[in-house]
Amino acid sequence: MMHPFLAAAALVMLTGAATPPSPEPALAPGEIVAKAAPDEWVGIAPSDLLVMELAPDRAQKNGGKQRRVVIQLMPAPFSQGWIGNVRKLAAAHWWDGLSVNRVQDNYVVQWGDADGEDAKKARALPVGLAVVPESEYVAGVTEDIIDDPIVHGHLVRPWATVVSGEGGWNMPLSITAIPQSKKGKKSPAHRIYRRETYGWPTGFSRGWPVSGDLNARGRLGKTGEIWPVHCYGMVGVGRNHSPDTGSGAELYTVIGHAPRHLDRNIALIGRVIEGIEHLSSLPRGTGALGVYESAAERTGISSVRLGNEVAGLPHYEYLSTESASFAKYADARANRRDAFFIRPAGGADVCNIPVQVRRVKSEG
Repeated sequence: MMHPFLAAAALVMLTGAATPPSPEPALAPGEIVAKAAPDEWVGIAPSDLLVMELAPDRAQKNGGKQRRVVIQLMPAPFSQGWIGNVRKLAAAHWWDGLSVNRVQDNYVVQWGDADGEDAKKARALPVGLAVVPESEYVAGVTEDIIDDPIVHGHLVRPWATVVSGEGGWNMPLSITAIPQSKKGKKSPAHRIYRRETYGWPTGFSRGWPVSGDLNARGRLGKTGEIWPVHCYGMVGVGRNHSPDTGSGAELYTVIGHAPRHLDRNIALIGRVIEGIEHLSSLPRGTGALGVYESAAERTGISSVRLGNEVAGLPHYEYLSTESASFAKYADARANRRDAFFIRPAGGADVCNIPVQVRRVKSEG
């Protein structure tokens, strides 16, 4: 007969009861997004989309395939003067028949009127476009766009989810909560925001990458400012020298490394959420700053419409930057722990945490 102790040991060996369970494998950012709950996604109104149809690719057989670029326009308080102009330009079908005129490698693709600098040839702009002042490159921080942690001991409301680190590194130290102590007592858990090269703090507001500026007292207050930042795919307004801020007739999108030096110097009005490949893959211009030197090089624009004017346009939604899943996703982008990676980086630039946008699946 087996001794009771040996029998128990054999049972442990067979069942593995004494072995602690293996930790769950870390999820990749895309896996976290895929598991996000339906109520963590925010629908995008068709009227907040700008749909640009490029002329068919002549190199393709059968007349070429459709090349559609879908742009999401930013909500208030960002760039509303320029966005109002863009809506008027689209309603007037102003861009129809114009072209992509500039493609600069690792920088931008720009479109509009190739003859815009020639007063005799330039297409007339619609009546009633606003002249927007340079002060509108930034927005004041108000109670309706900020929401609840503490920054350096001051209670503010979190309009950003991701923090920035010292010396230009964006450091999501813990996208979840970081408990702080004050006079030996623990205060409620909260997120911490830190400085980066271009602003303080840096993160996300209403689904958009932003940077900001605290006032001299070290808190977001009446003098606090917030502005959108130049990440890949962001869409801005071309302009000439100051004080010209551009009407919105000339637009560009970023197709290279984030040119953050343009923040607060040029208006941003939205981002490409679908079809960026139709712009980023265009031949580079051979002229100065990537400008095409002949009409034959340009890519034509068939039409530009607001989304509510486009029949059959899919519905889109973005992952709320205030959601728990976005916090986990942002942390995973900054600290890859899934099987392929060896060491977590410890941080990520705000532009390396792209807000996820998806088509809404049809029901039935």
